[in-house]
Amino acid sequence: MDTIPLFHHKNVVLGVCGGIAAYKIADLASKLTQAGALVDVILTESATKFVGPVTFAAVTGRSALTNDDLWRHDAHVPHVQLGEKADLLIIAPATANTIAKLAHGQADNLLTVTALAARGPIILAPAMDGGMWSNAATQANVALLRERGLHVLGPAQGRMASGLIGEGRMVEPGEILGFARVVLGAKGQLAGRKIVVSAGGTHEAIDPVRFIGNRSSGKQGFAIAQAAIDRGADVTLIVGPSALPTPYGAQRIDVESAQEMCAAVLAACREADALIMAAAVADFQAAQLAEHKIKKTKDTVEFDVHLARTLDILLAVKAQKETIGKPQITIGFAAETQNLIDNALAKLNAKGLDLIVANDVAAKDAGFAVDTNRVTFIGTGGDVEPLALMSKAQVAELTLDRLIKLLG
Repeated sequence: MDTIPLFHHKNVVLGVCGGIAAYKIADLASKLTQAGALVDVILTESATKFVGPVTFAAVTGRSALTNDDLWRHDAHVPHVQLGEKADLLIIAPATANTIAKLAHGQADNLLTVTALAARGPIILAPAMDGGMWSNAATQANVALLRERGLHVLGPAQGRMASGLIGEGRMVEPGEILGFARVVLGAKGQLAGRKIVVSAGGTHEAIDPVRFIGNRSSGKQGFAIAQAAIDRGADVTLIVGPSALPTPYGAQRIDVESAQEMCAAVLAACREADALIMAAAVADFQAAQLAEHKIKKTKDTVEFDVHLARTLDILLAVKAQKETIGKPQITIGFAAETQNLIDNALAKLNAKGLDLIVANDVAAKDAGFAVDTNRVTFIGTGGDVEPLALMSKAQVAELTLDRLIKLLG
């Protein structure tokens, strides 16, 4: 897992309450630490019955705290220090008991007294049996905490420790991490900005079974969407056929063909500040779509498919921008196998782009389906900036840096 700039040297306090889901929070603590956060874990007395402090110390590299640390003689008011320095407090699993204490200002353990002292945002990930969650007292407490600005994530539907199935199961650590990125990045450099990102390839049907496509996985576009969310943007992610998980906080629109993607992009861009067109849209489609599956027979040696050009999405965006002024900034990608700079420059000028990100997809360590990329930024002034091989997440961060400068 790459270090995530959003979490770099951020102080995250992770409160763990007593529930079977407590064992999953070791994974969350590990993910946060790998992302670059400084993670201090506080366990309630009940939590220690499920998982011990040593487990969290092993994955964070920092001593985990329990109620015994509330009265330590070698630390000056530890709950105040923890609360004041916390950029984010996450309580997971958040039990009905702890939620009730927070709602009514009760501070009888290290976690709840730290929550009272906290000045940063607080996320609760509730976990309890379905009947406890639906109880009027719990619902009133949660509503009260939401009114006070606390962020409540979940719970989810599923099987619980009691064996019952219902709403009350804690959401998974990956979802908590994604939600934390939204909360922590809410006041970022792109706060209030609407960004449209396209990702993946398109499928152009030949018959009801077969299609013309390309090797794009969508990884670079998804990384850009996540980086924009980390900076506070309102992100619409328009995706060709892809099984990649949606970055938490993105509005995802799934499409299949170039025509569907064009319609979705134009609609989303009517209110957008920027479009980052990272999708590898198919350039050709079947000139005529077969109504039924084309059958193969023993006499079939050759079969001709006549091709026609697909819609040029960036030219359509250029025309819309000239009419209504939206999107303000358009960034394109150029996937090439030869004459990288010349071909990318031609695309930049022809399609009225503010920046183009060119990459040689013939390279084995860059381009389609891999986690790394080697790109070149080319601006309208003819400036060419080749970058070294790096992760697609790093390419996304640098692309967003360029976007922020273009937006002014």
